[in-house]
Amino acid sequence: MGEGGSKDMIEQCAQMLIGEDPFRIEHLWQYLYRGMFYPPGREKLHALGAIEMALWDIKGKALNVPVYELFGGSTREYVECYATGFAASKATTQEGRAQDCIAAGLRTYRIGPTGGNGEERFDFYDNAKKTIEFCRKIDAAVGGGGHWAIDLHTRFDLTEGIKICNALEGLEPYFVEDIVRSENPGVYKTVRQMTKVPIAVGEQFGDRWDINELIENRLIDYSRVTVPNTGGLLEFKKICSMAETHYVGMIPHFTGPLSTASLVHVLGSSSPSRCLMELAGGAPERPAYFNDDYVNFKNGKLYLNP
Repeated sequence: MGEGGSKDMIEQCAQMLIGEDPFRIEHLWQYLYRGMFYPPGREKLHALGAIEMALWDIKGKALNVPVYELFGGSTREYVECYATGFAASKATTQEGRAQDCIAAGLRTYRIGPTGGNGEERFDFYDNAKKTIEFCRKIDAAVGGGGHWAIDLHTRFDLTEGIKICNALEGLEPYFVEDIVRSENPGVYKTVRQMTKVPIAVGEQFGDRWDINELIENRLIDYSRVTVPNTGGLLEFKKICSMAETHYVGMIPHFTGPLSTASLVHVLGSSSPSRCLMELAGGAPERPAYFNDDYVNFKNGKLYLNP
């Protein structure tokens, strides 16, 4: 349930639902979102999102239809995926793991910046140079073509972040994520003018009001908002529609196996310009308490599960 799924937050939201009609999902979402004096913070949105996802599960089971049918029916057979790491690979280098990932059918292999692990100090200048060189090696290994991407993890300041982006313009990353920290989204007005790489932002954001200006002003190429962080499936669906209007793609952040299964239903019934799903390790998690068929994953893609 993200970082906000604490017992207290879940209980506060759940108590407000006692005696309500679980089929009135939009009404209940607005009630929970606006029912207190203060608007919900991102942590509470995570809790609200978990409950909202459960309401869709209840409704789908009661009507005996998959959730994507409740959202208007399927728009695609499957959703392409990218891997953050590739656990199935036996290769000893990142270049080899990237090649194995693409050979397995996944669309893209995502990497991160070099350095600064554990107690190691993070040197902006040194790691900017090393990160650029690392990207060149990965691009050469997979043949460009959007078969790799990088998340800078908000670790660089604006100067070094732009230095990296400008060095990557001649390569072919699918996206460059979180070039700078997320507290001031307005900085992307500056970033957009200084680089031409495909920009992905949003995994630390919540509902549509966190990201609407970035989408509406076309300051990003891909939204990384996800569930339950947005407040649930319908809120994510609304962001999909907003993104479609402005030709912004959807690449939701990975938050867990239940969210992975849920996102297939929303993206599989939406029409963004592009969409891509993240799989940690290159494959869906398989918790022992989940049914084996909770997702339909094959050849590096997540298929709609009826």
